[in-house]
Amino acid sequence: MTSTPIRSPDESREPQPHATRAWTTRLVTVGIVLTALNLRPAITSFGALLEEVRDGLGMSGSVAGLLTSVPPLCFAVFGVMAPRLARRFGPGAVVCAGMAAITAGLAIRPYTGSAVGFLAASALALMGIAVSNVLMPVIVKSWFPDRVGSMTGLYSMALALGTSAAAAVTVPMTNALGGSWQSGLAVWAGLAAAAVLPWIALVRARGADSRDGERPHTTPPAAREPGGPRITRSRTAWALAVFFGLQATAAYITMGWMPQNFRDAGVSAGTAGLLLAVTMAMGVPLAFVIPRLATRIPHQGPIVVALGACGLAGYAGLYVAPAGGAWAWALLLGVSNCAFPLALTMVGMRARTGAGVAQLSAFAQSTGYLISIPGPLLVGVLYQHSGGWGLPIALMAALMVPQIAVGVVAGRDRMVEDEAARGTRS
Repeated sequence: MTSTPIRSPDESREPQPHATRAWTTRLVTVGIVLTALNLRPAITSFGALLEEVRDGLGMSGSVAGLLTSVPPLCFAVFGVMAPRLARRFGPGAVVCAGMAAITAGLAIRPYTGSAVGFLAASALALMGIAVSNVLMPVIVKSWFPDRVGSMTGLYSMALALGTSAAAAVTVPMTNALGGSWQSGLAVWAGLAAAAVLPWIALVRARGADSRDGERPHTTPPAAREPGGPRITRSRTAWALAVFFGLQATAAYITMGWMPQNFRDAGVSAGTAGLLLAVTMAMGVPLAFVIPRLATRIPHQGPIVVALGACGLAGYAGLYVAPAGGAWAWALLLGVSNCAFPLALTMVGMRARTGAGVAQLSAFAQSTGYLISIPGPLLVGVLYQHSGGWGLPIALMAALMVPQIAVGVVAGRDRMVEDEAARGTRS
């Protein structure tokens, strides 16, 4: 009697021809890289030309601060919609639509002629970024289940490259295009348009077999596991959410306002953009080093303290000698901003199961982005009404203290499932 081998769900389907499968995999890789390149230029290109945009649109400091608060608001609001949209239309189709939204928003916003129109078009682009932020890890997990680490590294490097490149070249590119800030901002729509193309091809190629860019039966395990901890009963979960929110606050203040700080100190617009690019580029190597270090020690508190100390030193330098030590302060703030990959790493370490990690990640990020919304707006208000950078820098330094404190709590060797269970029994 011949036994029938047990096949996995993936094996039970007819395999694609090798050439077609290899071509589709390469297409997904190109799509992931191009998408990652487009997830931050809408923010950092605006920061590099903030002064010109304000003058061109008659924008007050408070409105400019509102604009720098829009990214986390959009990430919190629209990011929540991404999983439901992906179940309905498929992750690839949603990312394709997200890239199209970024293209439209970046092409329209410089020519709206008003602060309100600029804000609305920016929100359209940020909506596309928000859904893509959430769904990129799903696509990586689905298509490259045995290479999640390497593909996430490629994705992270492309994201950091896009972030720093937009900060570095927006001003020189604006000058090359005749000095029009509208052209300098709109040119980034071309990069977003290029990212639409592989997803259109992928959606068409995969439409008959599966949901637009997601391999059949490769839903991440966390999404299949029922149940999960009651996150709100966990002290560690709340600490992680607040830590995520405060580090995001610092990051968006840096991206939105640091170039203006340097320009007010006498640094040229081009150099200010390069300084922001240096800050953002620090995330390329450290995004690999910090998570590996964090997973090798039981308590991540010392890393939290070290990153926070770099931030405090950078803020002190911006207050005392913003132009004289500009490159040093940019480097220190770049190191401090690497609290982001540390936060993501701790999310994975603080839960036992895939369902727990998924629930903790959603809670920490959605809550954290909501927490981060007021920070850039407050900086704009303080900057406008005080006429200088003393109060805004004091606010940034003051927020770093609770960030360190909650980060130390979040870094303890605890599991949210255990804390949630104790909360249920009590």
